[in-house]
This record gives sequence, structure tokens and C-alpha cells, in this order.
Amino acid sequence: VQLQASGGGLVQPGASLRLSCVASGRTFRNHAVAWFRQAPGKERDFVAAIHRTGSGTRYSDSVKGRFTISRANAQNTVYLQMNSLRPEDTAVYYCAADPSVILSNLASQTAYGSWGQGTQVTVSS
Repeated sequence: VQLQASGGGLVQPGASLRLSCVASGRTFRNHAVAWFRQAPGKERDFVAAIHRTGSGTRYSDSVKGRFTISRANAQNTVYLQMNSLRPEDTAVYYCAADPSVILSNLASQTAYGSWGQGTQVTVSS
């Protein structure tokens, strides 16, 4: 599948954003999807993921309770709702997908074969 991430922007601390990852291809519903992020000068880190069935999700400790991942298979879209944004959330956010990801490796970057181009999120006052 090909992935297109969007929804980033410049917001103040405490604000919300919703990122979208739109996929091409009718098999998207069979793919697990994850969001990763990369801040300047840092490695790319796991943010959140959702199993292909939608029944399993995983979050990094840094976003748990603030971010929510969901999927709308009819629209070939996965969303990342980000609330209570902090300056440390500033990064380029990437979505990734793969049909072979299982619950135990939802957070593993190497498990995902398809990647989107990234969308910039900047949290600053």
C-alpha cells in the first residue's frame, strides 16, 4: 500500500491536532498501522499502533492518555488524535503499515514495510 500522512501544523501547548494516514489499495483493512515520530537530532521513535482488526492498540508511555489511534477501514484511513500537546511532541510524524504485524511487535519499526512521507507537528508558544 501507499500511505499519505497529513494534518500536522503549528499549535500552542495544550492544543489538539488530528493526523490522518490515508492508504491506497483495497487490502488496507488487513494491515496493522503505526505512527512513529522523529524529532530534530533524535532517532525515530514509536508513538502508537493499531492492529489490523482494530481490537489491539499500543501507545508509548510518553503519549499514553493524551493520544488516541483509530481506524476507519471504509475510508482507508487511520487517525491519530493528539490532545494536550507539549513542546516535546514536536517532530515529524510518519505512518507505517504492514499486513504481517502481530500484536507482539506492533511497536517495532522493522515490522513495517510501507511508510508515508511524514507530516510536521510543531508545538510552541
